[in-house]
Amino acid sequence: MFPPNFRFLNVKENYRERLWYLRRPTQVAADLVVMTVAFFLAYLPAINIQLGEFYFNTALSQLPLVILVQFSSLFLTGAYSILWRYISIEDLKVFLWAAAISGTVLILFRFSLSFAEFPLWQVPISVILIDTVLAFGGLLALRISRRFIYELGEKRTLLVPHRRMKRKPALVVGAGRTGAALAKEVVGRSDSRLLLRGFVDDDRRKQGGSVSGIKILGTTHDLPRLVEELDVEEVVIAIDQGNGKDLRRILEICRSIPVKAQMIPNLNEIAQGKISINRIRDVEIEDLLGRDPVKLDESNLHEFLSGKVVMVTGAGGSIGSELVRQIARFKPKEVLLVERAEFNLFTIEREARIDLPELRTRPLLADAGDEARMRELFERHRPTVVFHAAAHKHVPMMEANPIEAVTNNIFATLNVASLAGEFGASHFVLISTDKAVNPTSVMGASKRVAEIVVQDLSRRYKTRYTSVRFGNVLGSAGSVVPIFREQIRRGEPITVTHPDMTRYFMTIPEASQLVLQAGALGEGGEIFILDMGQPVRIVDLAEEMIRLSGLMPYEDIDIVFTGARKGEKLFEELEITGENLLKTRHPKIFIGKIAAYTEDQVAEIVERFRRSVELRNEAEIRRVLADVLPEASLSGTEPTDSESEEEAEPGKAFAQPGKLGLAGK
Repeated sequence: MFPPNFRFLNVKENYRERLWYLRRPTQVAADLVVMTVAFFLAYLPAINIQLGEFYFNTALSQLPLVILVQFSSLFLTGAYSILWRYISIEDLKVFLWAAAISGTVLILFRFSLSFAEFPLWQVPISVILIDTVLAFGGLLALRISRRFIYELGEKRTLLVPHRRMKRKPALVVGAGRTGAALAKEVVGRSDSRLLLRGFVDDDRRKQGGSVSGIKILGTTHDLPRLVEELDVEEVVIAIDQGNGKDLRRILEICRSIPVKAQMIPNLNEIAQGKISINRIRDVEIEDLLGRDPVKLDESNLHEFLSGKVVMVTGAGGSIGSELVRQIARFKPKEVLLVERAEFNLFTIEREARIDLPELRTRPLLADAGDEARMRELFERHRPTVVFHAAAHKHVPMMEANPIEAVTNNIFATLNVASLAGEFGASHFVLISTDKAVNPTSVMGASKRVAEIVVQDLSRRYKTRYTSVRFGNVLGSAGSVVPIFREQIRRGEPITVTHPDMTRYFMTIPEASQLVLQAGALGEGGEIFILDMGQPVRIVDLAEEMIRLSGLMPYEDIDIVFTGARKGEKLFEELEITGENLLKTRHPKIFIGKIAAYTEDQVAEIVERFRRSVELRNEAEIRRVLADVLPEASLSGTEPTDSESEEEAEPGKAFAQPGKLGLAGK
């Protein structure tokens, strides 16, 4: 209801406000003059511009009351906390509220004390209305004039050569909100390293216009000519809602000129306080992914997380740490950071303490598979919502260590999920993977079994159990992006397994946001599948990363194909066919129509894995995975007869001779 600056000041604030008056008497005096002149001018129409003794006596007797009320309204709404040189349109609301409060109070005095014959209270209604407009309009004009003079002085300063900083002539691509914010920041700063020569924008309606006094000189097709004519050294991309295709096109134009291209973050990043508008950065591979920003159902997420104790296992990992950052936006009561790697736990706890001071966190060093330790944590802290992000995820590593894959991905999930149900958590969310679909690796198969276990628990507890599948996240620990960056930094050839290999990619923030949204949507037992967009060829990713580093692929940095590794697919699947997906309220979240295994089947599955782990029998682990998942095609096992494009029916393999001996559904 009230503007952000509106507040009732406490005693300490009141004291500081009085000190403000002592420090800036000139500004207070100027306000006093404006309000006094406005009041006397307001009386002129009321007495038909005829000056006389009545006019002076009445006006002078009423002036102190009017000035007191107006000053009080300014003081009450926090108008004096606004720095004049930085006044903005948002700040105008404060003065409108002050004017409304002042006028209302004076009118109330007029009517509530109308029976009294004291001229002090008898300010005519017409005078009150005229005076309110003149006084507060004058106060605003005074402040706007102060800002105008300040910015004029800044512009003059820019014309004087700076001895220490050479300003680079630059063009800005995009004359929308982001570009306007950049221009405002650069023009208002004498220490900016950029000298903006103009804008380019492909919107024909903007041609010939200006933003903050800077002309829009043409479209992106005019970049080569403008760069040469204006001696431009840098192009800054400031597109509000650009996609990867547009960004790649602009980068190609800049490379052909050639001229250095950088960009500023979009308004969503700036609004979240991630980066300031003046911190222009290089274009990164995440920018070229070209995915639309995630639109969250904020009210649904506030209901899901606000005031709750939230547990995140694997909190120090790529997804876990980003989940913590995203959860902080919805004001939980406390976030329990569960992590078994001491340094990772230290890193995320320290980051939260510095960057998210309002977030209450509790670092808990623990292995998700340690039943006694996790039971202790659940009993002591009673989490309401649990996000299980702890897992082994590297395909070749898990091929070499299948027992660890089963121990961490299956039994640790079973442990945490069972405790969530036992201690009455409202929601449990498993972070799964696209590699769980028709798995060809131990890692993918173990995550599919984890989904089966979680689905089974949803029948036994009131807790809402859900799983969320998505593909690779750009920049996660151990993924191709940081590996490629390190290879480029060292000048080594980039290693790609196969020229036709493709993967689905999304950014870590996007994946984490959609995981939160899916968790809030879950009713229990669903396997949610995120819209990953179009798959990306790994070799294309490598080539683009080389170009972003200012180098040429196959010339400066070579690309070497090493062959697909054990357990790897050439392409990943999120679900088999479109018919197997159900829509949800969110356009990027779907529900996979995947039938659950029976309770007896799940119990037998768990028991077989338990015996195999106890015997430390890797070959048996692979056989059990193949038996349990007839759709799987694992290396090191006998080939299954179901390498079809459809999800196999649960229990199909169980009816075969020599298998678990349980009847199918």
